[in-house]
Amino acid sequence: MAKATHTIIRGGRLLDIRAHAAPKADILVKGDTIAAIGRPGMPAPQDATVIDARDRLMHPGLINGHTHSHGNLAKGMLDRITLELLLTAGPWTNGNRTLEDKYLSATIGAAEMVLKGCTAAYDLIGEFPMPSPEGLAAVGQAYRDVGMRAVVAPMVADLSFFEAIPGLIDRLSPGLRQDVERFRLAPYKSSVAAMRKALKGWKLDRHDIGMAVAPTIPHHCSDDFLLACLKLARDFGVGLHSHVAESKVQAVVGYQRYGSTLLAHMDALGLVGPDFTVAHGVWLDDDDNKRLGDKGGSVSHNPGSNMRLGNGLADMRGMLDRKVNVGIGTDGASCSDNQNMYENMRLASMVSKSRGPDWQRWVTTDEVLEAATVGSARALGFGDKIGRVAEGYKADIVFLDLHHVNWIPFNDPTNQIVHTEDGSAVHSVMIGGRIVVENRRLLTLDMAELARKAEAARARLSAANKPSKLLYDRLEKVVGTFCPGLAKTPLHIDRFGGGQHSHAHRH
Repeated sequence: MAKATHTIIRGGRLLDIRAHAAPKADILVKGDTIAAIGRPGMPAPQDATVIDARDRLMHPGLINGHTHSHGNLAKGMLDRITLELLLTAGPWTNGNRTLEDKYLSATIGAAEMVLKGCTAAYDLIGEFPMPSPEGLAAVGQAYRDVGMRAVVAPMVADLSFFEAIPGLIDRLSPGLRQDVERFRLAPYKSSVAAMRKALKGWKLDRHDIGMAVAPTIPHHCSDDFLLACLKLARDFGVGLHSHVAESKVQAVVGYQRYGSTLLAHMDALGLVGPDFTVAHGVWLDDDDNKRLGDKGGSVSHNPGSNMRLGNGLADMRGMLDRKVNVGIGTDGASCSDNQNMYENMRLASMVSKSRGPDWQRWVTTDEVLEAATVGSARALGFGDKIGRVAEGYKADIVFLDLHHVNWIPFNDPTNQIVHTEDGSAVHSVMIGGRIVVENRRLLTLDMAELARKAEAARARLSAANKPSKLLYDRLEKVVGTFCPGLAKTPLHIDRFGGGQHSHAHRH
């Protein structure tokens, strides 16, 4: 067995999140793991590779708690769009993808994340009409080739969007009803068999690129399918991840379908536990947060997407108060348009402040930065090895350039990472002891070649999906009227008005 190589990082300033300080420190890396952290000039093996980190601020790699790699080829395609319109647009924005397209789309997102200081992601990938072991493997391979960590989760359902929203199908004309018939998903047993095959045959190192199971939205899944997903996750010891209470429409449908919140229904089925992650959770109520906190569950808070789709302002303080593990994510580029974790940290802070003037309940910058590192790591199931720069943890370290204008002057590193940094000061990125980005250049792939392939795919997919775009234009009128109408149904919580009763309720 080859002897692990040593790297010594000298002269940098190491972030202490809670102390709002960054004292100078040296870091000794053995293989892919941090072996020791000490004062400047600490001893190191003579054959150690030396990295000069003078004028660099070192912080743990950011961890994206929720994204969709298939969204990267749809970056910038949409503007005024609700979640329900986004789901309607799926065949137009994501249709006709080849295996190479799936790999390419994941590669684009991984490249952007790493260049912007993100070293791991929870990726919920969509394939129609059901997941394929080949598609999942291609996405996993894309992350491996870029040099990043990931948990890849097939996003699955057995009911189409039009079947999942009570009353919606009845609003469609007979012609449109016939058109949406082709959106019908595979029977759930077929999807379960495909996921089982993928989990069984997974060839990538699960410690770096693992798998999970993602019943996409609870009411898009029959209870039998949700229970089958739970069994699958337990059989293979992997996580469960679902979009829960993302929009007001979802919250209303939960009560219509189950007579309870979506999370209460999932909990009654046994899905909520320490390996369970809620994506978004904008419309979780206090009882939901308590359920999650008591059972060790997580929420990936995606503030940029929540605002972009008009879903509201999630209550991160309420989650933390109930001991929910909170991570931070970007969501997919089709509805967030970038994969910038710095932006989402800043937005997480701002959203908390936008909920009302009770400043003592606003989340702090250290809570936000810990959510984007330690919190997301735990949601990914990697909490014991990434998310911190500490002895025994993997050497996933971001080096920020302190000569960049973002850091002039250098006042408070924790506040400035959350409120000032936008990714433009990222100088280098180390993942597992290996430099993946150096002097703002991604070392693992050719960006010009990536751009060329992306443009060829964009042109081909644009032509192939033209009929789906025309169908979307017709469906937009119905969905864009019916769903906002449904969202006017009063609930006892309101995510637009700082926790007051909903506008509809007040009248």
